[in-house]
Amino acid sequence: MRAFLCPKPISENRLEFLSEYGLFLLKTATIVIAIVIILSLIISAGHRQRSTGRGEIKVTNLGDTVKEHSQAIQNEVLSKAEFKLLLKQEKEQLKKEEKEQKQELKKQKKPSVKSDSENAENEQEQKSRLYVLDFDGDVEASAVESLREEITAILSTANKQDEVLLRLKSPGGMVHAYGLAASQLKRIADAGHHFTIAVDEVAASGGYMMACVADKIVAAPFAIIGSIGVVAEIPNFNRLLKKAYVDYEQHTAGDYKRTLTLFGENTTHGREKFKQELEETHQLFKAFINENRPKLDIDQVATGEHWYGRQALNLGLVDEIKTSDDLIVQAVETKDVYSVKYEIKRPLTDKLSISLHGALDKLVLRWIQRSSQTNLFK
Repeated sequence: MRAFLCPKPISENRLEFLSEYGLFLLKTATIVIAIVIILSLIISAGHRQRSTGRGEIKVTNLGDTVKEHSQAIQNEVLSKAEFKLLLKQEKEQLKKEEKEQKQELKKQKKPSVKSDSENAENEQEQKSRLYVLDFDGDVEASAVESLREEITAILSTANKQDEVLLRLKSPGGMVHAYGLAASQLKRIADAGHHFTIAVDEVAASGGYMMACVADKIVAAPFAIIGSIGVVAEIPNFNRLLKKAYVDYEQHTAGDYKRTLTLFGENTTHGREKFKQELEETHQLFKAFINENRPKLDIDQVATGEHWYGRQALNLGLVDEIKTSDDLIVQAVETKDVYSVKYEIKRPLTDKLSISLHGALDKLVLRWIQRSSQTNLFK
């Protein structure tokens, strides 16, 4: 007599396969996330250990750049005779300006007793300068390392009538990092220089915290402005670890040393404290903006929403609709315009770590945006 084993129904096999496959995917995801976190910590440590003072200030005359581009087009659209005449006229004008500058310098070298009002008038007569800075923000506001050097260089050389323009692009990030960036910009305003911030694409959350420090905020029509709010997101793998029979222990001294955890079991007590800290941070954020833009209805705009340029103008978040290019081309006609950049010389290992760190930043930002199913920034 032969005995036969009855096979399981096909549906049960499929369910068992899907269950095992799902558990495998969760384990794989846990490992990948752990690796990403470790890499991020290593790279962040590398960022903190990099010393400043290894770079140099690079200054570019934007007036000359605009002039060169204009001449390149004129060379194509004008006849040879017309173009030669134009160059001759420009050379004569340049010689005239240089002669006037030399005469002015000779007058200044002559010893004479002048009152403070006369000295102030002489400063006003000199051609003023516009210094242009750029800030491309990431989650950690790592560009603040160069920004602080650029501001120090400008403040040590600028005259009272000189102005500063910052081209700002940032979706926000860590509170303490953007707080430092905003404090650096405050140095320009405190020094008495007229300070304008131009937003061509985005100044949201920590980015707007920086922007509100300026005397004037200019935005492109579809630039994203606002997002005055605070957000924190953290996954929790505690149930997965329990299912895999993995124990996780965390010991702290102090009730609120760790409110929420990645791998431990979160409590209602911890969640309430975490939400309280977020609300306190939001209140500090609102107070900072209200201090720098007192006419703004902070309760109306501090909802975490963002607006496009024209909407932001109506709400008082910005002062004018223009691009940074409009401002620079306009300034070139009456001022000497210079771009100032502090470039840090980095070894190859640092460049690789920065590239990896940037890739991780973009990955996190995309995950946040997709998970919230909206185009709002942090």
